[in-house]
Amino acid sequence: MEIHKDKLEKSLKSRHMSMIALGGVIGAGLFVGSGAAINKVGPGILVSYILSGTLVFLIMRILGEMATTNPQSGSFSEYARDAIGPWAGVTVGWLYWFQWVVVIAIEALAGAAIIQSWMPNLPLWILTLGLTISLTFTNIYSVKSFGEFEYWFSMIKVASIIAFLILGVSYIFGISGSSPMDFSNLTENGGFFPNGIGAVLLGVITVIFSFTGTEVTTIAAAESENPEESVSKAIRSTVWRVLIFYIGSIAMVVTLLPWNSANILKSPFVAVLENTGVPFAGSIMNFIVLTAVLSCLNAGLYTTSRMLFSLSQNGDAPKIFLKLNKKGVPARAVFVATSFSYIAAIMNFLSPELIFVFLVNSSGAIILLVYLFIAFSHLRMRKKLERQNPQALKMKMWLYPYTTYITILCIITILTSMAFIKSTQSQFFSTLVLALLIVIFYNLFNKKRKVVKETLPTKIDIGKSEHK
Repeated sequence: MEIHKDKLEKSLKSRHMSMIALGGVIGAGLFVGSGAAINKVGPGILVSYILSGTLVFLIMRILGEMATTNPQSGSFSEYARDAIGPWAGVTVGWLYWFQWVVVIAIEALAGAAIIQSWMPNLPLWILTLGLTISLTFTNIYSVKSFGEFEYWFSMIKVASIIAFLILGVSYIFGISGSSPMDFSNLTENGGFFPNGIGAVLLGVITVIFSFTGTEVTTIAAAESENPEESVSKAIRSTVWRVLIFYIGSIAMVVTLLPWNSANILKSPFVAVLENTGVPFAGSIMNFIVLTAVLSCLNAGLYTTSRMLFSLSQNGDAPKIFLKLNKKGVPARAVFVATSFSYIAAIMNFLSPELIFVFLVNSSGAIILLVYLFIAFSHLRMRKKLERQNPQALKMKMWLYPYTTYITILCIITILTSMAFIKSTQSQFFSTLVLALLIVIFYNLFNKKRKVVKETLPTKIDIGKSEHK
């Protein structure tokens, strides 16, 4: 491959960034995974989503402050490196890369399963490979093509949620259909908290992972035409995005359906559409979920490649991933990101259940650990900036440092809880082991690099030996 450029292209427009920010928060976890959370907690799951959304908003505000000050392709990995130390940057970078590589594999499998429901004669592994390869070429063509695909994927998701909310509100208030205004599902079947307040906290642990993807905007900022303005808009809109898309849509589900309905477990959004008499509800929702899956897959390929590129810049990944194609895309880093998906496709052919469980558990609590590093990085970077260049702070975290400390406390509480909850223990400990392995390998590699550096003769030594 001929190399023409040595810098990433800044070709993501404002509309791309806005829609990446809007659509990034809407994933398949909302459309499908929310059913299990509702079934565990009841209508009180709304409180779980509010608490989780608040935590994510605080993290995004922290990231916004750092990203508008210093937009970089490695984003929070670079901030951890600068604020805490090289080991922290390496740990965050590789953890985040690994999580998204696993997500790419999971989303490719999920998307293939949806298409297979329409075309049952096609093997799942072929469909998985087909989806991965298609979006790989979208990513390596140019960053603009990634932005365009993400723009339209996000547009479909946003339009679908808005249509769902309009439909839900019209039925709840008796505008559509024959039923009068009815909120009985929120109080019947055991009340608003049928399984107790403790279940709400369990719900937070369950739903916090569905918000993963909001931070992609800060990584894309390095390739946008106006990073400061793009990130500022994206961060400021986080609150209403979470309120409308997550809390609003979940409120529709628990108001229109009993929380303990068997249909909620299958697919809450399909159940609501069927209940309101929408024809072909299952097919419509399958199309929307497929869009969400493809959007996530597209974003995953972009994110992993930029994180690997950033790690290579700092000598923490092979230098071959620094090479860009003529469109300014780290194509080799994109190809490597797909490797797990190809392995998963083969393994899924041999053992479907085992590979899916392994993928879910291996990604575990990575995003929470990354959030923790982000918050600690902010504490140090903010102090440094206030001392050296306070004018550089274009977006400030409110009530600093108290809100940052609260964020850290919340994340540690969730992580600690995961260690004691049976259903999340494997995810917590697998993430912990992975993080420890990265730190150990970094220290061993760094020690070896220092030894090699010390044994190499300097120019002065060579000159002296030749003179002698």
